[in-house]
Amino acid sequence: MKRKIKIIFNPMADMGNAWRAASDLRPIIEEYGGADWSGTVYPTHATELARQAGEEGYERVIAIGGDGTVHEVLNGLMQLPPEQRPILGIVPLGSGNDFARAVGVPASPAEALRRALIADPRPTDVGWIRDDLGRQEYFDNTLGIGFDGVVNLRSHRLPLLRGFLMYFVAVVQTILLNFDPMKLHIETDTETLDAHVLMLTLCNGAREGGGFHVAPAARPDDGLLDYVLVSRLSRLMMFRLIPEFMNGTQARFPQVRLGTFRRLKLISDRPLYIHADGEVFSGFGTRLHRLEVEVLPGALRVAC
Repeated sequence: MKRKIKIIFNPMADMGNAWRAASDLRPIIEEYGGADWSGTVYPTHATELARQAGEEGYERVIAIGGDGTVHEVLNGLMQLPPEQRPILGIVPLGSGNDFARAVGVPASPAEALRRALIADPRPTDVGWIRDDLGRQEYFDNTLGIGFDGVVNLRSHRLPLLRGFLMYFVAVVQTILLNFDPMKLHIETDTETLDAHVLMLTLCNGAREGGGFHVAPAARPDDGLLDYVLVSRLSRLMMFRLIPEFMNGTQARFPQVRLGTFRRLKLISDRPLYIHADGEVFSGFGTRLHRLEVEVLPGALRVAC
């Protein structure tokens, strides 16, 4: 009996260059028995397509694109009950591909596709978030709050740059132009903290931005989320920390705090700027002040 496989493809991934790479993958798909293709044409379309694939009985859903495409597909799959949730496969064709790296997906699109089609799935944790308006979303890799969220917002305004360089330039811009710490009250299942915080990143995977090793110890299958907190410091010191975050050695500085949690609640004295897997969750002009976060252990099966 032929397996039902759905491919969800974002032709605009990697600044529109994904289309060319995806066309080269068609012979591999036919080699393994074929699949049904669906292309995305508007934001959140991949979420709808993934949910529909589960409702229609597809066994695997393969996301071809970048971290944003995988994020949308994840949110569609998580709308389904666990027994109806297809296996997720990933073919990385984006700028960062950080979650793909975290779960061991090969960088080669051809090899990644072969694994997505036939590899046994591994249970993988998923992050869940809810804001003070009751809005809910899931994330697979990182949730960036404060400085990290602003970096993401600024990266979307750099259309001529790609990959790590795009994020690096956005980091420099944010240090120069958006350097206001938040006063946060944070409660987790193990600790309570009040602090002036420049950046708080919640991590299922170890890396973001295509090359910043934000939480080197984070693992997407350990039933925990890691956090990285940068307290109030000078602009000069933040520039000093850039190479440390690139190397994953930032924990040796007293302004950087690392930890783990299963559940977290926070309240901020100012609006929160947030990205979820590089997608804007709370941007400039929003008035979000409260957030809940929880890890859902093994909620997703990933072919890798």
